[in-house]
Amino acid sequence: MTKSHVVRFAGAALLATGVSLSGSISHAADSGNAAWNTLADQYFDSVYFPYQPTNGTLAGFHQYDAQLERYDRNSIAKQAAALHAFERRVSAFPKDGLDEWSAGDRQLVLNNIHSTLLTLETIKPWEKNPDFYSTGITGSAFTLMEREFAPPEDRLRSLIARERQMPAALNAARANLHDCPRIYTEIALEQLPGDIDFFRNDVPAAFSEVKDQKLLSEFKQSNVAVIDALSSYESWIKSDVLPRSNGDFRIGRDTFALKLLYDEMVTTPLDQLLQIGYADLHKNRAAFDTLAHEVDPTKTPQQVLLMLGEDHPVPGQLLASFRDTFNGLIEFIRTKHIVTIPSDVRPTLEETPPFMRATTQASMDTPGPFETNSTTAYFNVTLPGKSWSAERTGNYMHAFNRGTLVSTSVHEAYPGHYVQFLVLPEVHSKARKLLGANTDVEGWAHYCEQMMLDEGYGQPGAGAKDAREAKLIRLGQLQDALLRDARFIVGIQMHTGNMTLDQARSFFVNEGYQSREIADVETKRGTADPTYLYYTLGKLEILKLRADVEKKEGNNFSLQNFHDEFLRQGFPPIAIIRRAMLGDNSPAL
Repeated sequence: MTKSHVVRFAGAALLATGVSLSGSISHAADSGNAAWNTLADQYFDSVYFPYQPTNGTLAGFHQYDAQLERYDRNSIAKQAAALHAFERRVSAFPKDGLDEWSAGDRQLVLNNIHSTLLTLETIKPWEKNPDFYSTGITGSAFTLMEREFAPPEDRLRSLIARERQMPAALNAARANLHDCPRIYTEIALEQLPGDIDFFRNDVPAAFSEVKDQKLLSEFKQSNVAVIDALSSYESWIKSDVLPRSNGDFRIGRDTFALKLLYDEMVTTPLDQLLQIGYADLHKNRAAFDTLAHEVDPTKTPQQVLLMLGEDHPVPGQLLASFRDTFNGLIEFIRTKHIVTIPSDVRPTLEETPPFMRATTQASMDTPGPFETNSTTAYFNVTLPGKSWSAERTGNYMHAFNRGTLVSTSVHEAYPGHYVQFLVLPEVHSKARKLLGANTDVEGWAHYCEQMMLDEGYGQPGAGAKDAREAKLIRLGQLQDALLRDARFIVGIQMHTGNMTLDQARSFFVNEGYQSREIADVETKRGTADPTYLYYTLGKLEILKLRADVEKKEGNNFSLQNFHDEFLRQGFPPIAIIRRAMLGDNSPAL
């Protein structure tokens, strides 16, 4: 997006002198913006990536590929000290000399510093969560496997360098962990066999093309050491940590509010947020019940939900079904002027690579914003295993029912995450390419699920073959909305001590219309991801912003212009985007 300078003339006296007030102010703003950009670069180069090298790999800065996060207590203290020091520098930087865009970037960096410090010094997953370590090192290896940004030999050398540091990371866990919540320990024990199998099977498979025997010998040594360290870690967690896991996963009301403030710039009191969440859940559930009755008045909504799951393509046609959905979505978006799609290049639709299949059914894998060597975006879809029974395959395919298939395509691709990725080159700010708010990123994708149907997609002739299929597509969207509503409420209630784990599971089933298997997974996720309300929260903030912009612009309002301008802002909290698009600090909710 092109930066603009809004200049207000204070009086005529300076104009009479022949001095160009707008030119001098513009020059001052340019100077301030340049100084700010230098400071922001220093943050990423000296604090952000050195302590988070895995994020460096993901972003496309491959000088960090051989580095691993330092998990020992001394390194964590150094990271906190570096953050505090840089927080003072950013706070002291005068925002009055910045244009609106750079002022937003300054706030974004401050938010990131404050949020990271809150995690390190208050929430402290490094003291409480065994999975923080085992999943952390697994993810660090995965980032070197998922994209072919360099020849396999080069990526394998980086992996070997990272693997050699992994046993020390697990040793740091033994020194750091205490008073772990039992649910965290149980989750780690559930995950660890998969982590071990990942290094035993998937990592070697990802580098099967490498023929350099010396390199393969080094890899075998480092990889066996990681497998042994993880196996020992698993035994220690089971025998030592589990019996004394009596800690509390809840972060509490005050910390929850601070996390929302730093991550999403949300200041709405939690009690009011709960009212908003319940209201949205009740609205979506009433719509689901009404529509389910129209589909089959002889069945309960839950029975219609089961029927919805049966409406899916055969496994062999799943990839083709997604591809066909892309065609209809793109045509609809362009015909209805929903949003500008900057490129005709589509994501590459493929079966999920073997080393990702255990953790995802469908995902959009886009390159980092500064990746230059591997720029293809992949839409991965996990197909049922060839050795599965017919019953297991049938149950699995319920997740790809007609309604969910449409919602997934909208959310992940058009006009969701993939279009966000396509617009990213227009965002001329390192901060907005690297830092962001989930209410923006996931809020946009979730908003699109509803917005596309509201605009007419999924109707006969536009994504649906008849009126009955149109209703099933809307039911799928509503079920996904109810899942996000349940997350919204459960996250707040669990972490403020008003809901037990069992009550949370029941809430997902009874109020959110989810299966018991999904309810268990979602409840566990919420213990370590307390603010996963950001899907619904972001959607509601975007809907309000859209209504406010439409009210301001009147007959000049254009949905496509609104969406284009929103995406060009990058991924900051909606509050920053509101200031840019409305020129005020009006409430986001």
